[in-house]
Amino acid sequence: MSSILIKGLVLLVCLNSQWLLAAGASDEQRDQKLEQSKEVVENLTAPLYNPFVERYVLDDLKQLRTELAAQKAEIIQQIVDREHTSVDRAVTYATNTVTYFFYLIAAATSILVVVGWTSIRDIKERVHSQADEEISRLVGEYERRLHAIESQLNQRTQDIEDNREEIEMTQERQSLWLRAARENNYHNKIGVYDQILKLRRDDTEALTYKADAVLELNEPQWAINLCYQALAIDPEDSHAFYQLACAYTVLGMQEEAINCLSEVLERTDTYKEDIINDPVMKPLHENEQFKALLA
Repeated sequence: MSSILIKGLVLLVCLNSQWLLAAGASDEQRDQKLEQSKEVVENLTAPLYNPFVERYVLDDLKQLRTELAAQKAEIIQQIVDREHTSVDRAVTYATNTVTYFFYLIAAATSILVVVGWTSIRDIKERVHSQADEEISRLVGEYERRLHAIESQLNQRTQDIEDNREEIEMTQERQSLWLRAARENNYHNKIGVYDQILKLRRDDTEALTYKADAVLELNEPQWAINLCYQALAIDPEDSHAFYQLACAYTVLGMQEEAINCLSEVLERTDTYKEDIINDPVMKPLHENEQFKALLA
């Protein structure tokens, strides 16, 4: 709809300008100008503006946080309702058990009196002792059950809180990665990568991209140190080997650079085109080992 409106506005502007310029021209010339304006409008192939994608991402993240908060409240409510139901069932069961137990004692007492058991005091003492033991057993059992339910509730609450903190940290790291992608100054990029590493020290991707940035600042020794930190966390990180090869190439250590490139190509072939086209790798193009490696 917006593209049709834009085309219409462009056509109107073209028509107005053409009519003003060709006011004194003949009808044939005006028709020819009109056809040229329509042809320019119809040949538009690209939109006249770009949407703000970052705004869409932030809105989606805000919606996600709202949905997670609602889900958390719903889960807590369900757990509380289940706990209340369990307590009600436990109390009902205990009451019914005690009632039935007293009915049984009364029936047994009647039978014993009928058959000749005349010691009412003994019957009373046994009834009280057995009732106390049964009630104590039931109370202890349901106390243990309630304690287990409380422990499960606390654990689930802690899990929800941990997930919330993890989501917040992920959102913050995502915003920092977007900021780093927009930065053109390598010093600023390094600062953003340091903030990401403060949030997560074992982020090998941040370490390797930081190595790439410091290499652009002609600091190959620093880049080598960062690459070895990433490999200490993940020995199979291909990007760390690639940045390490770039740093060794800048230092003129071609043999070490080729060894690192060999490690990269053993793990993946996706870096092959980058190795060929990367300007940093130009000093290796005449090396026979390098040619044999790519062959």
